[in-house]
Amino acid sequence: MNSVPRRRGRLVSASLAVVTSLALVGCAGEEPSSTDGELTGTITFWHAYGADSKEIETLRNVIIPGFEAKHPGTDVQDVAVPYDQLHQKMITAAAGGDLPDVMRADIIWVPEAAKLGLLERLDTEMPDFAALAAKVFPGTLETNKYQDGYYGLPLDTNTRILMYNADALAAAGVSAPPATFDELRDLADKLTGKDIYAFADNGLSGWNVLPWIWSAGGDITDPTYTKATGYLNSPESVAGVTLLFDLFQASQMPNIVLGGTGGVPTSDGLATGKYATILDGPWMYPIFEASHPDFELQVGQVPAGPGGSVSVVGGEDVVVFRGSRNKALALEFTRYLLSEEAQLEFAKIGQMSVLRDLDVVSVNPTYRPFVEQLRTAKPRPPVPAWPKIDDLLQRRLQAAFRGEMSVQEALDAAAEEIDALLAQG
Repeated sequence: MNSVPRRRGRLVSASLAVVTSLALVGCAGEEPSSTDGELTGTITFWHAYGADSKEIETLRNVIIPGFEAKHPGTDVQDVAVPYDQLHQKMITAAAGGDLPDVMRADIIWVPEAAKLGLLERLDTEMPDFAALAAKVFPGTLETNKYQDGYYGLPLDTNTRILMYNADALAAAGVSAPPATFDELRDLADKLTGKDIYAFADNGLSGWNVLPWIWSAGGDITDPTYTKATGYLNSPESVAGVTLLFDLFQASQMPNIVLGGTGGVPTSDGLATGKYATILDGPWMYPIFEASHPDFELQVGQVPAGPGGSVSVVGGEDVVVFRGSRNKALALEFTRYLLSEEAQLEFAKIGQMSVLRDLDVVSVNPTYRPFVEQLRTAKPRPPVPAWPKIDDLLQRRLQAAFRGEMSVQEALDAAAEEIDALLAQG
């Protein structure tokens, strides 16, 4: 969350050269023994569920016991690692040959780990992979793709939707949220001079701008993630970013879009009526409940452009490491994490399910608009260089918003630089 939660976010840089094939020996699990084909033995599962959180309570008291009950003689040892340490721990453990069997990984880590040769390719290792893949939202599945294979499965997900303050809209004489680009522009015109920003966001990273680029009919790369030129700087992509740029130039989008300190956070601005609309995720419900209990949050879908209403996928994936000494058990635990049984238990404590036909709305009605948006949501390009690409994109767009270059010039320059990063594989 750039108002995005930390788990969506920043990748610690690490040199790919430090990890060699020697890292693939020595994962934590024990060699399985079997009795009449039954799974036995131990595996280790790394994750970043917080201490004393509902997530870790559910994992330890419901999910793991439920799996072990189905497979007597098995033992899943979970290891909690703070999110901001987990990526570096993976890289360090890989170099030392001390990886776990299974890990809950940020979606932007999977292509890097696949490129390093750390992960099992699940679409070849799991005979039922196609059946599992068919059950999840397409955008969540694609976060696990590297080149021509899939190296994980989606575990939990989220996306951004439109959130609005009904009183702020009423000040413009509007009763419904903007459903299209044109309606957002119209809202901005009607709010001119009323000391209310039509839209607010707190960054220009892919997480922030991709919903507008995709909804405008643009894209950041070609479908095979090998080229940005002709895509990121296409007329459609430029139009998506220009919508935000025009709002900013018209003083209908606050300065926090350029990052840095100061300014009113999107949550506080929306709740107090300073901002009419924002884009954000399901974690905002408890935030508003705690900080602004009298605010009645209203929601809608991302305003549609020529490309429809398209948002961005967030969340975590589950991966199996190639060095696992109990691969069969690791793969079976992965299957269980995607079962309706496990996904419903996590949904009860705020972790959105990746199963597109699972009735999570009956568990938590606030999931409804996110489930709808996830049907068209797309992943950020699943390439190892994405963190560098994301940083480069944001810096170029910041320069445009500061008036140092046009949006077209910013995206032309970014596309050329991104081409070089994509060429590295």
